[in-house]
Amino acid sequence: IDAGHGGEDGGATTAEGVPESGINLAIAQKLEALAGLCGVESVMTRESQDINYPESASTTAQRKQADQKARIELINAQSDAVLISIHQNSMPDHPSVHGAQVFYNGAASGPRLGETVQAALNGAVNAGNGKNAKAIDSTIYLMKNVQCPAILVECGFLSNRTETGQLLTGGYQLKLAVCIAAGFLQHDTEGAST
Repeated sequence: IDAGHGGEDGGATTAEGVPESGINLAIAQKLEALAGLCGVESVMTRESQDINYPESASTTAQRKQADQKARIELINAQSDAVLISIHQNSMPDHPSVHGAQVFYNGAASGPRLGETVQAALNGAVNAGNGKNAKAIDSTIYLMKNVQCPAILVECGFLSNRTETGQLLTGGYQLKLAVCIAAGFLQHDTEGAST
């Protein structure tokens, strides 16, 4: 489970300046707890807002790159891994856009995982605003360098005031984590039977 951004890299921010990194971590921690309750072993790429950067990384760009490489090494070291990366979206020029969307890589069951998680999100948090899971852009460094099936979940839009209000609450974060876990479990069950 990858809580996107962190450390010096806050990611997108709300209108009030709240960075997505903390929201991502809160959702990822809830997902980790749910995975444990379901008997699914998980590994977090980060467990706090702090990131230990190597001393050789002297600029923000170098530290971000070092962090991404460390995450990739951790993920690729896991046998039979599936990556779920948690993020928030933002389109300040289009503040009415909202909803959760899943992007997947092309590794093995990545597309099917993306579709099952997207269906769970559409049913619970995207009511009347269903979205389709899509292949991730090949320029996303983490997603193109992991060797396992992987999804990146954009849980909502920090540029939408109503959705931001929801994303900042523990109850809504838990609802997102439940949807992601349910989609993963459905994917895992379907994969085992094929």
